[in-house]
Amino acid sequence: MPAQKDRWFPSFSFLLFCASFIPMLGSTSVLQELSPQEYFSSLQAGRASLAYFSHNVSPGAQPFLEQIENSVEALQDYGISVVKVNCPKEDVSRYCGKENALRKAYLFRGNMLIREFPTDALFDVNSIVANVLFALLFNEVKYVETLTDLQNIENALKGRSNMVFVYVPATGTAEHRAVMEVAFVYGTVHQFVLTTEATLLKDTGSDEPDASSARLLFCHCQQATDVAQPCRKTPLEQDLTVLNIHRHLKLMGAPLVTEVAEDPEKVSTVHLQLGLPLVFILSQKETYEADRRTAEFLAWQLLGKAGVALLSRDLVDLNVLLRSNVALKTPDEGVPIKYLVLEDTDEVITLVEDKSKVEQIQEDEDEEDEDEKENDNQDVQDDQVVEAVSRDKKRELPLEQILTLTEETFHSAMLKAAQTVVLFYASWEAVSLAVLQSYAEVADHLKGVQGVLLSRVNCWDWPGVCTTENVTQFPTIKIYKKGEQPLMYNGMLGTEELTSFIMLSRVSCPLKLMTIDEAEGYLRGELPSELSSYHHTSVLGVFSTAMSKAKEAFIEAGSILSGHVTMGMYFEDDALALSRKYAVSPPALLLARSGDRSVEGIALSKESAQDIVQMIRYRLLDTFPEITVQNLPHYLQLRKPFLILFSDGDIGQLESKEMLKLAKGIPQQAFVPCWLNLKNTPVGHGVLKAYFATVPSLPVLVWVNLHAGGQVFKFPPEQSVTETNILSWLEKLKAGLEIPSSTLSEEDWKPPLPAYDFLQMMDTTAPEFTLRASYRHGDGQEQQQPEGSEEKATVREETPEEAGVKAEKVQSPGRDLRGTAPRLAGREKQAKRHSEL
Repeated sequence: MPAQKDRWFPSFSFLLFCASFIPMLGSTSVLQELSPQEYFSSLQAGRASLAYFSHNVSPGAQPFLEQIENSVEALQDYGISVVKVNCPKEDVSRYCGKENALRKAYLFRGNMLIREFPTDALFDVNSIVANVLFALLFNEVKYVETLTDLQNIENALKGRSNMVFVYVPATGTAEHRAVMEVAFVYGTVHQFVLTTEATLLKDTGSDEPDASSARLLFCHCQQATDVAQPCRKTPLEQDLTVLNIHRHLKLMGAPLVTEVAEDPEKVSTVHLQLGLPLVFILSQKETYEADRRTAEFLAWQLLGKAGVALLSRDLVDLNVLLRSNVALKTPDEGVPIKYLVLEDTDEVITLVEDKSKVEQIQEDEDEEDEDEKENDNQDVQDDQVVEAVSRDKKRELPLEQILTLTEETFHSAMLKAAQTVVLFYASWEAVSLAVLQSYAEVADHLKGVQGVLLSRVNCWDWPGVCTTENVTQFPTIKIYKKGEQPLMYNGMLGTEELTSFIMLSRVSCPLKLMTIDEAEGYLRGELPSELSSYHHTSVLGVFSTAMSKAKEAFIEAGSILSGHVTMGMYFEDDALALSRKYAVSPPALLLARSGDRSVEGIALSKESAQDIVQMIRYRLLDTFPEITVQNLPHYLQLRKPFLILFSDGDIGQLESKEMLKLAKGIPQQAFVPCWLNLKNTPVGHGVLKAYFATVPSLPVLVWVNLHAGGQVFKFPPEQSVTETNILSWLEKLKAGLEIPSSTLSEEDWKPPLPAYDFLQMMDTTAPEFTLRASYRHGDGQEQQQPEGSEEKATVREETPEEAGVKAEKVQSPGRDLRGTAPRLAGREKQAKRHSEL
């Protein structure tokens, strides 16, 4: 997708947010050289290795060794080691003793020989990676030579899974390697079938196939429940590269038609996220059935080129001409939706294909500069997570401490422990896999803690559980306690934050205290020993026995803040005596920070739960905090100006003392005094460049108001950082006597694209996940939809397979764009079948 504009980057919150997504650079690997004894003793069960045995390297073998060495890093990405085994002259074993044996490379898994490769078959890096992965993925990638073999596999998959059929002119090519690398990731999702027989291309429906070019067909077999029903096939029209194949598979998994009942400007689909346009068919109640058939027919024609949505005029107030019947939304940022009047679907297809060619040319021109531009696009963020997961995908996670749950064991597992933590994830989704690594570390930290059970549910395998538990995004973490509503975790997904949340949520929130001695002990931090490292601030609510409304609000606030803070509650007859000790009267809050012997008393002027939550969150913020990626959102929520002291390391004692004095003297926190350590938060360099074009001398004090005007002011470097000088400077700012160093864009930073609705994306592979009508070939009518289905959802999406079944029932799918264009409403053109897809 095109890179986002530079105007995104001045946003302070975005730059700090991106710090967590910067990937680490890998290291270059070299070819290992071992003796036979060393090599065979180093083999590990389940680990693959490629070995070449040699006495003395002849000049003829030197090119092969160079290619083997060049492939080391590529194979290590898949957990495959590459070794040159130096055979002693006297060694006459199987691998060292025969001359023809020395002309081969051997692939082992553990100490088991998987395949022998003639060295002339491994002529470059592509051939080495392709052939090695091909040998290892013998279940995921089937090789066929005859049409009968292909049809047998296709028939076996019908009603179960989809098939990716690939033709390559020869094995060991770049295209073969690309297919194998994608199969390494998607092999458990789709069945891959490979052939080098050009005759099979024609048998699969390709017109005049070019035997010199590799081809890929996605076969929609999952919904073809009848053996006589052919699988629809969608070709990949681009070159066979890893990126193109991955993109094609992602598009094939997207819903065929999206039914929309909201402003189209707010609609986003996987097509837009992948840089393809989205076509809206404008419909109304009177022509809905015809428009739906038109949308399905058009969607099959544009499959892999554009998305199709059905937009109801009856549900959305569109300020466009009544005769407009098609809308085109491009993925380009800031480009308005075009509303058009078109005659038939052929015009839409022509428009999309011409537009796609223009966009492709623009993308080619931009590719040279992509590495030099920062890109905050959501897809790029996803790719960075994918890259991080890919580097570790061969690292076996220690998941033995985490209970795997299924549809049958989920409810019984909730009764095994006082507190059950459940991670809902998707095994194919990169962020889920990244969080699973953190979750494994949490399990290791909590090993031996009584009453806590960590578990996981793979929603890809058990979608019914996730539906029942109202899981609509991945990953989701919930804590279940007997007799209580589940508690959802919505904080940072790091190990430390998640561990703290689990441990603090074990304590009742609020904890009811019965005596003044218990209350005083609570304020001193007397909690169970296992919570000592997670406890920071104690909040005690003090109420008289008659304050029932305030007590109920405090209890509700405790349920909201459970896991994030420890809260206690005292409402005995002597509550007044306890509160007066800290110069407040009930209802009141008493705050005791760990490491600080003083207790702060705060009168509760407002008695609603949300007001109490907001007050506690505000009071828990540090007076003069160090800004980090983790805590920045809490301070941004205050929507106040920032006075930031940027430093390259810890700030000096004098500056710290003066800034802290300033912070404590601010009336009602008029702004947020803070500091940022560029060594702890390196993205601060980018922030300063956005403010001043170049990084100024450090330390530097900066005033910036992200929420009003976006003006950036720099404290005079010739003045020392003291409370008096800063207050005098702030008065000048207030009077308008200072000139800003720069002005940031007033546009709010938001994610460039909405979050994926993974459950709807899973419909293709798990059709039983949603309640929908089913159809069997030959049935006279569709089954009625179950009562629990959500017919009034804002967006309802249909998978290609589901829509394809419906389309087969309609002998004449409409090609006219009737919709809301009255002049086309009565037209009946000769329908055109699209079964060839």
